[in-house]
Amino acid sequence: MGSFSIWHWLIVLVIVMLIFGTKKLRNIGQDLGGAVKGFKDGMKDANAPEPPAADSVPAQQVGGQTIDVEVKEKTKS
Repeated sequence: MGSFSIWHWLIVLVIVMLIFGTKKLRNIGQDLGGAVKGFKDGMKDANAPEPPAADSVPAQQVGGQTIDVEVKEKTKS
């Protein structure tokens, strides 16, 4: 009573296929596989070392004067 045999699992599989159908099960498998692949890619990106930031700030010359420029990211408000 504690463990199931292979026949129990085959019967459960047949019942699930009858209830959901093979097309729906295939779509669920593809969605799950895509989610796992996306998760793995995200973990690779998170573990990748960031490129070293440039310490020097580019300077522009306007009319013989040097203007230091600091770039900030544009945010949506």
